[in-house]
Amino acid sequence: MQGSDSGIQFAPDGQVVVGDGFRRLEAAWYRAIAAIADAETGVIVDEVFLGGAASQDRLRLALDGLKVLWVGVHCDRAVAADREATRGDRAGMAEWQADLVHNGVLYDLEVDTTTTAAIDCARAIAAHT
Repeated sequence: MQGSDSGIQFAPDGQVVVGDGFRRLEAAWYRAIAAIADAETGVIVDEVFLGGAASQDRLRLALDGLKVLWVGVHCDRAVAADREATRGDRAGMAEWQADLVHNGVLYDLEVDTTTTAAIDCARAIAAHT
């Protein structure tokens, strides 16, 4: 699907563009997540809402009737960009996605990884469930 008009494309500036084929695959993935969760198996989904609230709405619809804890994970833009540069497999995504992925998204809990260790964020999430 990468590089296809109907799949997913990664622009040099970090922008991500998805097509109809990707959306069909995403819908199937969301149905699979719901089926796993409905089988009373704990599920953690790490999802980037490229469409902000509209993306969350698609996942929310797929998970309708299931208990869900919506957690927003934030990080200072500059810190996220530095972490991204260290990884070396992305360029500009942190900057491009910083605000977009949270636009209109509703959370039950929010954590910030700027100065808080991942384990401490995980503990805060676990304490909230």
